[in-house]
Amino acid sequence: MLPPGYWLVAALSVAVLIVLPALPRRLERGARRWRPREAGPLADPACSASMSYDVDAVRSAFPALRAGSAHFDGPGGSQVPEPVAAAVAAAMTAPTANRGHVTQAERNTDDLVLGARRAVADLVAGDPGGVVFGRSMTALTYDLSRALSAGWGPGDEVVVTRLDHDANVRPWVQAARARGATVRWAAFDPATGELPPEAVAEVLSPRTRLVAVTGASNLIGTRPDVAAVTALAHEAGALTHVDGVHLTAHAAVEVAALGADFFACSPYKFLGPHCGCLIASPDLLGTLHPDKLLPSTDAVPERFELGTLPYELLAGTTAAVDFLAALGGPEGDRRARLVAGLAALEAHEDRLRDRIEDGVRALPGVTVWSRARRRTPTLLMTFAGRDAADAHRFLAGRGVNAPAGSFYAIEASRWLGLGDAGGLRVGLAPYSDDSDVDRLLAGLEAWLGA
Repeated sequence: MLPPGYWLVAALSVAVLIVLPALPRRLERGARRWRPREAGPLADPACSASMSYDVDAVRSAFPALRAGSAHFDGPGGSQVPEPVAAAVAAAMTAPTANRGHVTQAERNTDDLVLGARRAVADLVAGDPGGVVFGRSMTALTYDLSRALSAGWGPGDEVVVTRLDHDANVRPWVQAARARGATVRWAAFDPATGELPPEAVAEVLSPRTRLVAVTGASNLIGTRPDVAAVTALAHEAGALTHVDGVHLTAHAAVEVAALGADFFACSPYKFLGPHCGCLIASPDLLGTLHPDKLLPSTDAVPERFELGTLPYELLAGTTAAVDFLAALGGPEGDRRARLVAGLAALEAHEDRLRDRIEDGVRALPGVTVWSRARRRTPTLLMTFAGRDAADAHRFLAGRGVNAPAGSFYAIEASRWLGLGDAGGLRVGLAPYSDDSDVDRLLAGLEAWLGA
C-alpha cells in the first residue's frame, strides 16, 4: 500500500520541480554583494553575511511578466510565480476530499492542510497549531473581533492607529461600539510618517483590552517599532493584534519578537493565492469561542475556520513560502533559508527604492510622503496641481502599473491631508528590477513634462 498522501505529494513535487530547484543555483551565481540593514526585532544577526540576489532568475519564474508591464502594484497583490500556479493545479487534479484518514483522498487533503500550517509557521516563526486560514485577512479580523469583543463592555477601551489599513481599524471600532466600549486613537506624525510608541502610550489605560497596530503601512511604508508598542500594551494588560499583511512581503517576521498576540497576513501579497492567515498561540486561541456550526469541530485552530477550506489555495500558499525560501539558497532548514532570502530581498528592494527616490527628487512638483526612518519599499507621491489618478492612467499607457488612491488606508490618507484620494503608490516586489525603475522614472518625467 502506498503511504498516506502519496499521490498529492507526488503531484506537488512535480509541480515545484519546474522552477524551484534552479533558483538557488542561479541566485548563488550572482556577484553583487549587499550591506546589511540596521539590526532590529525583525533582523537576524546570523544574516549579516553577504548574499546575492539574482533578479533575472526570479523574474524567469513569473509568466505574467511576459506581458511586458512593469509592475509597481505589488502592495495590492503580487504576481504569481509558476510553481505556485502549478501547485494549485496539482492540488485540484489530485484525489481530494474532506479531511480524514480513511481514504487516500481524505489523507491527501489532511496532508495538504497540515503542510500549509507548517509553511506559514516557518514564514513567521509561529506555531503550526496556531495557524488559522480564512477567506482574507479582513474576514479573519472581523471574525476575531467578534470573538474577542464578546467579553467587552462599557468602560473597556480599544486602541487603533491612524496609520493602519482599515482592515485593522474598522472591525475593532465596530466591535467596540457594539459592546459600548470606547475607541482610543493613536496618531502618527504626518511630517515624518513615524508612529512613535509614545503616541500609543498616551492612549493606553488599565481599561485597554486590545491594541491594534500595523507592522508596516501599506500606504507610506512606515515600519513602526511594533515590539515597543506591544510591550506597552502588555504592561497595560491588553492583547495585541498586528496587521502583518504589508510587512510579511518585505521582511523576515518573528511573531514572538514582535510581541504579537495575534498576527495576520495574506499570501497573495507574498506571491501566493488569495486567502488570509491568522497566527496566534494555540493556548490563546483555546480561550476564545467563536460562533460556529454545531457539528463542526471545537479543536484549535479548526474552530475558527468556518466551512470547508480552499485546499488548492493552501497548496499554493505552501509553494509561495517555498519559493521565498529558495531565495535563501539550499542550505539550512526552511526557516533559516527564509530569513536569509528575505534579507537579500530586502536589500534588493531598498536599493531600487533609493533609485526611485533619487530620481523623483529631480522632478518638479513631486511630494513623497514616505519618510519614516524604517520603511518598506513603498512610496506614496502627489503632484502639485496634478491629479495622481491621471499619472496612473498615463503610466498604464506606457506599460507601467502604478495605481492611485488611498488603498483602504483611509485614516492615514486623511491624516496626511490627502483626503480620500490619496496619491500615486509605487511598490516594489521580488521581481522588480532596474529596467522597471528606468521605465517608471521616464514615464513620470514625460507626464510632468520635466
